[in-house]
Amino acid sequence: MRIANSRRIFWNLGRKPLFFIACLIFVPAVTGGEPASLEKVNARAQFIANLRAHIKHVFVIYQENRSFDSYFGSFPGADNLATKQAREHGFRQWDPIGKTWVTPFLLTASDTSDVDHSRPALLAKSDDGRMDRFVAYEEHHLERRKANPQFARQMGLLTMAHWDCRTIPFLWLYAHRFALYDHIFQGMYGPSTPGNIDLIAAQTGQTQAARHPKEAFHSTSTPGEPVINDLNPPFGPYAFPLQAREAHQLDQTYATLMLTLMGRKATEAKLDTDDVKQDIGELAKLNQKSVPWAWYQEGFGSGRGDHHPSYIPHHNAPQYFGYIRENQPLWSGVHDLLEFFTVMADRRLPPRSVVFIKGGYKNPFEWKPADPSAVHFFGDDDHPGYSDSQLSESLVAKVVDTVARSPYWHDSAIIVFWDDSGGFYDHVPPPQFEQCPDGHPCGDGPRVPLILISPFAKSGAIVSNPGDHASFAKFLNVLYHLPPLGSLPDEKPFLPEGPRDTNLRLTNLLGGFDAARLAGKKPPIPASEAEIPDSVVNHFPPPMTCKDIGVAPVVIPGASLKPPAAFTNPLP
Repeated sequence: MRIANSRRIFWNLGRKPLFFIACLIFVPAVTGGEPASLEKVNARAQFIANLRAHIKHVFVIYQENRSFDSYFGSFPGADNLATKQAREHGFRQWDPIGKTWVTPFLLTASDTSDVDHSRPALLAKSDDGRMDRFVAYEEHHLERRKANPQFARQMGLLTMAHWDCRTIPFLWLYAHRFALYDHIFQGMYGPSTPGNIDLIAAQTGQTQAARHPKEAFHSTSTPGEPVINDLNPPFGPYAFPLQAREAHQLDQTYATLMLTLMGRKATEAKLDTDDVKQDIGELAKLNQKSVPWAWYQEGFGSGRGDHHPSYIPHHNAPQYFGYIRENQPLWSGVHDLLEFFTVMADRRLPPRSVVFIKGGYKNPFEWKPADPSAVHFFGDDDHPGYSDSQLSESLVAKVVDTVARSPYWHDSAIIVFWDDSGGFYDHVPPPQFEQCPDGHPCGDGPRVPLILISPFAKSGAIVSNPGDHASFAKFLNVLYHLPPLGSLPDEKPFLPEGPRDTNLRLTNLLGGFDAARLAGKKPPIPASEAEIPDSVVNHFPPPMTCKDIGVAPVVIPGASLKPPAAFTNPLP
């Protein structure tokens, strides 16, 4: 079911057969209804050829729960909180408990509580694109749960907080020196798990719901397709033994990047493959070489059985797919975070690779928050409630430094991405692509940040091409010449329900790359531009200022440079 006929038409345009999509990869969008000139077609083909010649390794640092405005709402040149559009979409929100109006405010605390970012919360806060019920929903939600009114109000106010280079200087440095994307959205209205699955599948189970209608979800707290909640995966390991006995999500049975990256080796998947048998046959027929992938997640190797205290299983997307978890040739790609640094130190990356990085509950680097009272904030994946944002950006910096100081820098792209908006305010109304079983849009959800770091990135660029989590799959499809997930025979019959990586409305992220650098007409960005000294990365708060970065936050008319008094007494 589609939202509107016009959307149905546009959506279906993105679901053409593989040969059509392959052609479109090389042809830019037409202007004024006229076909692109041969010169532009050739230039596009040369751009992609140069990209493939130079980029061999892709590193994805996949963080948690931050909206674009919460981290880059005052970043100069971006679609930020100082824009006219922001004033028309929730810049001024009603505080029902305080009976006053609230506007965005600057927050420097790096350890905060976690606001509601469930599917119902994100839908209500977005308010059909008006983006004006972040404060009111949060307060009402907590009041219904009998929370202390003062705490409920503080949490409502927290949704309007934003941070800048005074608190997260490393992220601002990368955005300033490389490419910042300001129109990327989470692909599903939902919390962390859907975002993590979306990264590797360009969907969260729409194909499975269409193929097996009885598996469609019936509530936001029970298993079902597409995945819209944070139920743990059906397979271990788990953080604690109790999780092994709790209700689990359904086994996910549709195609993923893990399958297409296997190329002709996809035939090594023998178990739990009923719903991807034709996909595997197609990959065998295409006979492409595999591109090795690895998923490094904090805490995965730090325990035994179902006791891994630093590990967050509902953030491990491959663990939801039986054909990945039950087949060792695929599951062998999942590792503990610390193994990444060993592999890099030993120079053991294959000639081409895709590397995923996930933090967790407790960083393994003996980092401690600057605030000694933040005794529960040792996480480093940026998830409020247990992660400190400065420890989290230090994990990003540690990974970026590791790549920058290695031989792999010269042929790499590092993508820093967030899985969902975390329930924090963002002013840009998300596009709506399709309808979920509950009658509400599946996606897109609120806007999230994305930073591209590469010697071949544009310098200081703001990239406004619209996209979502499926844009990552589109990027890998172009870079490694993979068949789009939406073109595979087990997914294609159910389109438009399913993978969005053939959707023409979504960017393939190429806009952040510098054509002149790829063509050798301009020197690549040196690794030194990405490096941050260890003495800075391992110090909290970081001894780096906005002046050191060379960027100044924009003035946001009507916003405050300090939190409301009701918010800070005491700080939640």
